[in-house]
Amino acid sequence: MTPLTAGTDPALSLMSTPMHALVLRAPVTVAPLTSIRDAALLMREQRVSSVLIVEQGLLFGLVTDRDLRNRAVATGIDTQRPVMDIATLAPLGIGMNELAFDALLLMARHNIHHVPVLDGQRVVGMVTATDLTEQHSSSAVYLAGDIYKQGSVEGLQRASARVPHLQHNLAAAGASAYSTGHIVTAITDAITTRLLQLGEARFGPAPVDYVWVAAGSQARNEQTAKSDQDNGLVLDDSFDEALHGAYFRDLSRFVCDGLDACGYVHCPGEMMAMNDAWRLPRHRWVQLFAQWTEQPDPTALMLTCVFFDMRAIHGRVELLEGLRRGVLERTRGNGIFLAHMVNNALTRQPPLGLFKGLSPLRGGEHKGTLDLKHNGIVPIVDLARVYALSSGDSAVNTHDRLLGAAAGGDISEQSARDLRDALEFLASMRIQHQARQIALDLPPDNFMDPNEVSNFERTQLRDAFTVVKTLQNVLGQRFQSGQF
Repeated sequence: MTPLTAGTDPALSLMSTPMHALVLRAPVTVAPLTSIRDAALLMREQRVSSVLIVEQGLLFGLVTDRDLRNRAVATGIDTQRPVMDIATLAPLGIGMNELAFDALLLMARHNIHHVPVLDGQRVVGMVTATDLTEQHSSSAVYLAGDIYKQGSVEGLQRASARVPHLQHNLAAAGASAYSTGHIVTAITDAITTRLLQLGEARFGPAPVDYVWVAAGSQARNEQTAKSDQDNGLVLDDSFDEALHGAYFRDLSRFVCDGLDACGYVHCPGEMMAMNDAWRLPRHRWVQLFAQWTEQPDPTALMLTCVFFDMRAIHGRVELLEGLRRGVLERTRGNGIFLAHMVNNALTRQPPLGLFKGLSPLRGGEHKGTLDLKHNGIVPIVDLARVYALSSGDSAVNTHDRLLGAAAGGDISEQSARDLRDALEFLASMRIQHQARQIALDLPPDNFMDPNEVSNFERTQLRDAFTVVKTLQNVLGQRFQSGQF
């Protein structure tokens, strides 16, 4: 059940394949002063779609066949000029021991199709999107590429309509929930980034630095095809409301409305950058987090749960990194705040009856179903967040937080493994349930009738919920004994 086990995820062997396994030949390189024509001739002779610009063993740039077409031939540039004149300088690269799946996400998030492979600072090879085409999930790279080609919200709507189909195909291929969450979220990131680019084209360059941050499941890389939006805007402290306020109001409204049009509905609690409360200069965010941790009332706890899970999507990343470091310093070992967070984490209980049998909802629109999200997945997310806040762990993804909790001694290795397996199973059941709905042209939701699945799967559901309940009890006992 672990998301990193290739056997459970045949369509995504990228999850266990190191980059060096995909490097089949030495990199094709040229010196910075090589002419454009000579670089093109070398690419033709070597039958490659790109060439790396290397000097004294260090990577300086990258030129692709697309660069030759768009930056040289189409502009009529003199092909005797240095190849550096048309290169992408300081290209994004990846370590040879990192997973190929990370290269997939890098391509999808940044709309690139060539990734240099590095051993330290030494270039050892090149991996392209074509190298990944045998993997079903690589379609995410091409979907992301299509997103970046769109010049309107309407075009992004059409592209985003393919996300449920992508999730359905991943589910059919047996992809793990962990990898599916990362892939689906990468597409959301691409749509968000493209909306910001379109917004800046419409309203002009930003008057001060900013970073657009995702919160909630997008920040954790745990999205599925059914998701609302949680986001915020951290502005540079040079922001002046009188001078700059209108620009960022227009930009954030454009992006949030665009996300809504693409299927990421407006947050019911209005936790979005288009709300003045969540579009603030950095020092005001610092004040907010200080207030929430010092006076943790129910509203503050709810907001902490959303906005502690933050990840930079576009803009000046340093604005968020400094903010998160400050927050972690405030929460690490903060007994009063953590006690409130523990109580909050124990409010959502798994759907188990008196004798640990499954206990579906007894009334309402979804009577007879199990809420896999709020009574299964969210309790695990909440537990992992408490561990991270307690130890000052900067990880955002729930799986990664559980790994950190075990490494730091907050819970045992076995308990962390049990929770990770429970999370993977419950999230996979949710994705499979949504895939069945997508196949029937129904809107995906989180409410699964236990009769949809086999007796064996119902037993596994009960076991997974029992793991969550047991670790909730352990956390409660730890809180009562003051072990924070």
